[in-house]
Amino acid sequence: MVFSVSVFNLINLIFIAAGIGICGLSLLQINASSHIQKTVRRYFQVFFSFIILYISTHLARQLMDGIPGSGVRVALYIVTFVEMLSAGCTSYLISLLILGSAKADKKTNRLFGVLLLILLCVHIVFLSVAWKFNWFYYFDASNTYHRASAYLVSNVCPFAMLLGDIVLLIRFSKNIDSKLRSAFWLYLIAPIIAIAIQSFTYGIQFIIFATVGAAVYMFSVIVQNLNKIYENQQKDKSRIEAELTMASSIQSAMLPNIYPAFPERQEFEVYASMDPAKEVGGDFYDFFLVDDDHLCLVMADVSGKGVPAALFMMASRIIIANNAKMGKTPAQILTDTNATICSNNKEEMFVTVWLGILELSTGRLTAANAGHEFPALMPTDGKFTLYRDKHGFVIGGMEGMKYKEYEIQLKPGEKMFLYTDGVPEATDSERNQFGTERMLEALNSTPDAEPERILKNVRASVDEFVKEAEQFDDLTMLCVEYRGKKD
Repeated sequence: MVFSVSVFNLINLIFIAAGIGICGLSLLQINASSHIQKTVRRYFQVFFSFIILYISTHLARQLMDGIPGSGVRVALYIVTFVEMLSAGCTSYLISLLILGSAKADKKTNRLFGVLLLILLCVHIVFLSVAWKFNWFYYFDASNTYHRASAYLVSNVCPFAMLLGDIVLLIRFSKNIDSKLRSAFWLYLIAPIIAIAIQSFTYGIQFIIFATVGAAVYMFSVIVQNLNKIYENQQKDKSRIEAELTMASSIQSAMLPNIYPAFPERQEFEVYASMDPAKEVGGDFYDFFLVDDDHLCLVMADVSGKGVPAALFMMASRIIIANNAKMGKTPAQILTDTNATICSNNKEEMFVTVWLGILELSTGRLTAANAGHEFPALMPTDGKFTLYRDKHGFVIGGMEGMKYKEYEIQLKPGEKMFLYTDGVPEATDSERNQFGTERMLEALNSTPDAEPERILKNVRASVDEFVKEAEQFDDLTMLCVEYRGKKD
């Protein structure tokens, strides 16, 4: 079998080779753009694959046109069918892209989406039926290609898609970037101009050059827009990260974090830590002297995470501290704090709080619990156990709540451990929780240690349990040791 390659076919061959090369480079570019959404990458992978298929089969048909032989005849019918099918699929894909870029309302999107799918299916049915009956094209005894009387029908569906594209570009022009809109118009118009030109150029297929050129230009415009969006997102991300880092520093600075906290006081030792799950957290602890003989201890956990919880946390901490410094009892502090927060809590956030006031001269601890975790108490026998105190309702959950308090008599050497639910609810990769039993085991591994060492032991035990699993919640702990008056 001998292929006859004319000058015109040679020019077309150059066009098709250049077109395949350009489309291939475009595919490499889209595959290398890892920051572009997977759906966008897949779209252009399919889009350029159909263009390559279209122009390849188009040229293959021309090269084999007029070559005798039954095998060539079968090949001609196959490549011509694939050529027309890929042309219709390409029209469908570009219509989907224009529809998506138009940002139309849901009703319009649904309507056009269904119509485009129907047109594509009808196009495939037309080609399948016409192939058998030679309605659109046929090959004579010498295997020369001829258009049949119903050839125009083969373009009805792609032409209908084209009309739909024009309607979308005109109707939703304001929703489409001007440069992208121009690229769409070029893609729709360029093949028509190419067909008009090639009718006077003795078979040179300018439509291949026009289709590929317009497609690559449209692709480059879209990628440029996506890259610009990505760059802006990265700038916003960097700015947000910087702001969150600053917010984290501000939040950490608001909490007591210099140790020893009260080096001049011998009656007690206190140590606390907070490790937020995100840059900023909703947990907080606090400790401060109300007066020379009373130490206020606070452990709290705000609902939610991130920036909203952090803002609510800072407001709650200030309100609690202001009420405590007025000399109020723990029950009254929580009652008044709840009233203040409920008076302006449109977001309906809440905070669980354990608050105690330790009288340093006697060791008497007066405390109240607003829906917080049970504290762990180490009595004189030297082992931490949960102190199952009575809970009141969470702060900010309901107006008019009254809170009750209780008393614990601490003896010199006894300790209390306070924490948020991030400790017992720390989760490993298999979604198993750390739990209070493991927490008590960690506490009792060195119960006679100083508060700082006790907290580090608990944190080490949590880290060993969760291993590589992501931290789900804030981890906040506080340990105070009562030592009493020194003679």
